[in-house]
Amino acid sequence: MKNRSLTKWLTLLLILTFALAGCSSNSSSGGSTKGNAAQEITYATTSKVVGLSPILTNDSVSSSVIEQVYETLFYRDSKTNEIKSLLAEKADNPDPNTWVITLKKGIKFQDGTEFNADAVKYTFDKIKDPKTAAPRASLLEPIKSIEVQDPQTVILKTEKPYGPMLAALTHSNAAIVSPTADKKQDLMKDPVGTGPFKFKAKENGEDIVLEANKDYWQGAPKLKKVTFKVVPEITTAVSMLQTGKVNFLDNVTAELLPRVEKLKNVNIEKKAGTPVYYLAFNMEKEPMNNPEFRKAVAYALDTKGYVNKLKGLGVESSSFIGPELFGYDKSSEDKAVKYDPEKAKEIVKANGFDKQQITLLAANTAGYMNMAEVFQAQLSEAGIKVKIETLEWGTYLEASQNGKFDLTVAGWSNVTGDGSELLFPRLHSKNAGSTNVGRYKNPELDKLIEASRSTVDQNERKELLKQANELVLSDLPVIPIYHGVASMASDKSVTGINLEPTGQWSLYKAERK
Repeated sequence: MKNRSLTKWLTLLLILTFALAGCSSNSSSGGSTKGNAAQEITYATTSKVVGLSPILTNDSVSSSVIEQVYETLFYRDSKTNEIKSLLAEKADNPDPNTWVITLKKGIKFQDGTEFNADAVKYTFDKIKDPKTAAPRASLLEPIKSIEVQDPQTVILKTEKPYGPMLAALTHSNAAIVSPTADKKQDLMKDPVGTGPFKFKAKENGEDIVLEANKDYWQGAPKLKKVTFKVVPEITTAVSMLQTGKVNFLDNVTAELLPRVEKLKNVNIEKKAGTPVYYLAFNMEKEPMNNPEFRKAVAYALDTKGYVNKLKGLGVESSSFIGPELFGYDKSSEDKAVKYDPEKAKEIVKANGFDKQQITLLAANTAGYMNMAEVFQAQLSEAGIKVKIETLEWGTYLEASQNGKFDLTVAGWSNVTGDGSELLFPRLHSKNAGSTNVGRYKNPELDKLIEASRSTVDQNERKELLKQANELVLSDLPVIPIYHGVASMASDKSVTGINLEPTGQWSLYKAERK
């Protein structure tokens, strides 16, 4: 009898032990979590990643992953707006055309390769090589030569002074790659950097899984696993956030903000941002290359009314260079064309712009599609017939770069925080057909942009950028719609995500409690 009783009690004890273990697993309601699952996090993205090489990509969706795996020589402190050292130890500028970059010691790539001056030279040479066709080669375009002085010192030489040099080196597309890995594998599919997380797998043909880099030079991150889960519908992503199937998402739309704000298990963070969203004209097509047509479109768009409906998720500004960027001048706002639907109708009627249909290209993300639909209606009221074409993110990027549109909704994150590095890639004739999606060519603007980059006198740069920005506002190759507010909604169990004004974020110090 004693043995049976003992057996019964042992069985009960085992059942209770397993039950308690089950209670400590990850909670879908977003409460306190313990165990291995506690240090796993899932991010919901509405678009597939285009690729995982910082050299060969140039889009915000890919950058979200890239910024966890790779690192740059410098970074911009989101609190002070100062440029600080990351992989670099310091930068010296002994003369206007020379930059001596001293690198930190003892850092290794995730494949064990040493981080050194040779790795920096390899990366920058590849970005600059025309054969590479790097989308953001313009970042390093002013650099004439890259020299290795010793393992910890690299010297950058320019033909002219390059004012935004350090700002350019903070850009995720200037992140340093492992030369060893790049020579033997496709970094678009299997990335190798120096960052806190390393690539683990691609699941379901689209979801990206990262794991902690235990040997990270600043100390291993607390999160053990990060999953970038593709959820095409933002409404579905919000439902998954509510139930705990995903732990955070960004770029909350104005339409869904009230719903997200009511979720008891969710925190919302907003931060005045650097991105600009705008309408771009294909300048190689009629009537987009007609100044009167562009003026009619500008008069027809109620951008202020649109921003008012964003519920604090956008900043109204008629300036292409936004309020958070170096080079912004508030007085330039007065130079922009103001909303006047009657003038728009007059110009449309007088020039016969109502006799043909225009195609408006937009990515199939919630924000881009909403802008397209709103402005389709406003242009229609002015008499301009508009058909919307929506494409999946990667296909949209390809179509816009190849000029397969009449008008397109576009965006630029302004990762450098510098006005020159908005105007040069987006509107300089050298980049027509790549980052200059509208293929705009204006010699006067080119000269102003080049001058703003070719001096280290920051006051002089501000004046040149003011002139360049006002030329854009008068010639209208683009029409600013609004400037971004970085936003993020996360489960209350998640802390430590560093949301940047660019809209990007770092998970290095993130954890689940």
